[in-house]
Amino acid sequence: MEKICGFISRWMGLLVLAGALASYLFPEVTSTISTMWINPLLGVVMFGMGLTLSADDFKVVFSHPKEILLGCLAQYTLMPGIAWLLVQFFSLPVELAVGVILVGCCPGGTASNVITYLAKGDTALSVGMTGCSTLLAPVLTPMIASLLAGQSVEVDAIAMLLSILQVVIVPILAGLLVRRYFPVFTQHATAYLPAFSSLVITLIVVIVIGKNSEKLTHCGSLVILIVVLHNLLGLLLGYTIGKILRLPHPKCTAIAVEVGMQNSGLASSLASIHFAAYPLATIPGAIFSVWHNLSGAVLAKVFASVADKEKRG
Repeated sequence: MEKICGFISRWMGLLVLAGALASYLFPEVTSTISTMWINPLLGVVMFGMGLTLSADDFKVVFSHPKEILLGCLAQYTLMPGIAWLLVQFFSLPVELAVGVILVGCCPGGTASNVITYLAKGDTALSVGMTGCSTLLAPVLTPMIASLLAGQSVEVDAIAMLLSILQVVIVPILAGLLVRRYFPVFTQHATAYLPAFSSLVITLIVVIVIGKNSEKLTHCGSLVILIVVLHNLLGLLLGYTIGKILRLPHPKCTAIAVEVGMQNSGLASSLASIHFAAYPLATIPGAIFSVWHNLSGAVLAKVFASVADKEKRG
């Protein structure tokens, strides 16, 4: 079983891609799954994140406050800003524009910690940044989304805040409590969590793509281009900021990955709840889930080779 889980975790990007393609080609099968499952599924992923966190993970916030602050600041300025600029440049229709902006306003994704580890970056810093940006999400995500998208559509920031509390914060806190009071269960469960989370994220992508496969045919190439640009620019600028501040390569890697990889499942979840009148708003988040796992896998190999050269040099 552990070998199977290791295989699933290692090839998560291809698994998500395969799920997306299957859902696009056979929507008559996948479209029968209700979008109401998206929020509970994301909650399960966040619960798993809570199980993996410990007190030591939060100590990095106090031992490296500059890097944590830098990462969160970049997360909530660069990515929303890039999203807004891309939306304006490509003159996206409102329902797609909302989805792209939501992706940009979300915190870092849990996959960033895995990618940082594979890239031989500062994993503790990555976990700390993910935790902090996630805890800030109930306030910053609705506020920034309202600022950037509120001129085009009505954004209920308070309702969005409550949704993030329910879907993200409460499951994480539940995971922390289970880890604290049921350590034996947690120890056994955490070995399977990366693979389980990969399967759940794949299912979320399958649901979103299946519900919108026909519309995706007409706008898919443009959304894919914007998602790719959004991700790559975030990775590049995140790494560049670290270099400008003369941080070592492992920290630059952690910041780059954390900034460039968003919690795209949360973006799709918020779109399905708060922008039901714009069905395509869920699409950018689903495509981002596919792409950032593929780009992250490639990036991990590149950054790991750089780290190896620095050690030898």
